[in-house]
Amino acid sequence: MSKLHIKKGDTVYVNAGDDKGKTGKVLRVLVEKNRAVVEGVNMIKKSTKPSAAHPQGGIIEMEAPIAISNLNVVDPKTGKPVRIGRKIGANGKLVRFTKGSKASGEEV
Repeated sequence: MSKLHIKKGDTVYVNAGDDKGKTGKVLRVLVEKNRAVVEGVNMIKKSTKPSAAHPQGGIIEMEAPIAISNLNVVDPKTGKPVRIGRKIGANGKLVRFTKGSKASGEEV
């Protein structure tokens, strides 16, 4: 299983699909399916039975997973989508860094 360029909590930009151009926070990463659930992106309507959480039941809106290949991490300093690379940092751990921008080489 390979590592992914996106982690839970990252702010990402959607670069393809119906929600192209939107940004949101990653709520969950599904590594085995190469998908991520992003806040406010790829919304679907789902019918639910009455339960303790939703006593009325009915139709609820929720986020569906989106393919990771359609997402780019947003650089916290510039606010623009950037590509991500990985390298061994000064402390010997794997760190993520930005590629191909003016802030190239900055750790994310």
